[in-house]
Amino acid sequence: MQKPAPPARTTLPATNWQTRTYAVGMGLGALLGLIAAYLFNRAAAESEDGKPQPIPTATLIGLVLSVITLIRQIAESGKPRKK
Repeated sequence: MQKPAPPARTTLPATNWQTRTYAVGMGLGALLGLIAAYLFNRAAAESEDGKPQPIPTATLIGLVLSVITLIRQIAESGKPRKK
């Protein structure tokens, strides 16, 4: 009697690292967003009237530019290094 052949090894698809990267990025983004919202709400609660104040336009522009810079740096870190 012959032994049955062992089951074929399944290999992970080549895009497994991409899926993992998306999952980690999504988790970190959600965590950072939650922390930012918590800190914003805590600062608003500690203000005189307990309500959030309007965010000045200059502050919003600075935050947007900082986020764009951070995303650009993350994107650049995925490129191969030049020799």
